Amino acid sequence: MDTKITIPKGLTYAALAMIIAGAGVMAYSFATDASRAWANLLLNNYMFLSLAIGASFFIAIQHISQSGWSAMFKRIPEAFMAYIPYAGVIMLLIYFGMHNLYHWTHEEALASDALIQHKSPYLNLPFFFIRMVIFFIIWTVMTQMIRRASLAEDQHGGMLYFEKSELYSKIHIFLLALTFTMASFDWIMSLDVHWFSTIFALKNFVAAFLHGSATIVLVILLLNKRGYFGEMNKSHLLDFSRYIFMLCIVWGYFAFSQFMLIWYGNIPEETEYFAHRWDGGFKMIFYVNFAINWFLPFVFLLPQILNKNKNVVMTIAVLLIAGQWLDLYEQIFPVVVHHPVFGIQEIGFFISFAGLFIFITAKALAAAPLIPHKHPYLEESLHHHVH
Repeated sequence: MDTKITIPKGLTYAALAMIIAGAGVMAYSFATDASRAWANLLLNNYMFLSLAIGASFFIAIQHISQSGWSAMFKRIPEAFMAYIPYAGVIMLLIYFGMHNLYHWTHEEALASDALIQHKSPYLNLPFFFIRMVIFFIIWTVMTQMIRRASLAEDQHGGMLYFEKSELYSKIHIFLLALTFTMASFDWIMSLDVHWFSTIFALKNFVAAFLHGSATIVLVILLLNKRGYFGEMNKSHLLDFSRYIFMLCIVWGYFAFSQFMLIWYGNIPEETEYFAHRWDGGFKMIFYVNFAINWFLPFVFLLPQILNKNKNVVMTIAVLLIAGQWLDLYEQIFPVVVHHPVFGIQEIGFFISFAGLFIFITAKALAAAPLIPHKHPYLEESLHHHVH
């Protein structure tokens, strides 16, 4: 059985090369078009943070539901969670780009706009960053508690740390529901300071869960191809596919509900969100977003002959990672950059953040045994068979 994973030096060097190459593009981007650079930084940091948050929710659900089938794979979402404190440090850098990103930070806007004045007790710089620090402290503390309980279980066995993991997970999902909702309001929805949607935070939370789960599955399948998780079978793959399939439906439900209710209500304060994007050249992105994040996963993971095929599931997982980027692009770029643009800046920022995420995740994976050999449900996971 797998003990510790060996991270190839080539992967480490590749991740570092991605970070360095992307950093060069970042420097060029900030020097030539600061607003576009800040939009890319916000997009990519929020994206990879959401993968880590989604992974933390995934593992919390496994603990709370006492799922046995997934016990063998718990080190993967645990490794993703290691990115959260790094994302916090990067997000604090947004302070230097607030004027480029958020209209409500401009003094002239505050002086002349009654709605911004009304929201100013909440939307002001000190309170904005106080909330940000609180969010990251909560997420970092809770995920570290879950991780430490998991590692202690490896040393001592028994049910004590298993029960602690369940308790911490219950607290975590409660706090996460509140804090990630507020974070989505703060960092993304307040870009459109005059617009609001009661479904927005739910949609982004489901997106984090969907894309975090898809990335977990992708990493597991890549490791399986390298000889790890040898006990993985088609029943495990079917359950992972069901997660992605179910979550893409929920994502599609919230995305369509947000659009349909706003379109049907036809209230100017709400419709301006979509009108601005469609008239600004983002209409095609709107349709492609639906296709990648809902239609393609739904169609290709519906038949069992496909959702038990590793190559199909891997392809869908890669598409969903692209879909997460595109979904956030549609949310951020129309407000900050005002027109569709895709070039070396977007590629460079993504490569750098992807390299950082890979580097941190790989280090976390290598720091502990890949298989939690004293997990009380490990045997159930190793011999999991649905039909």
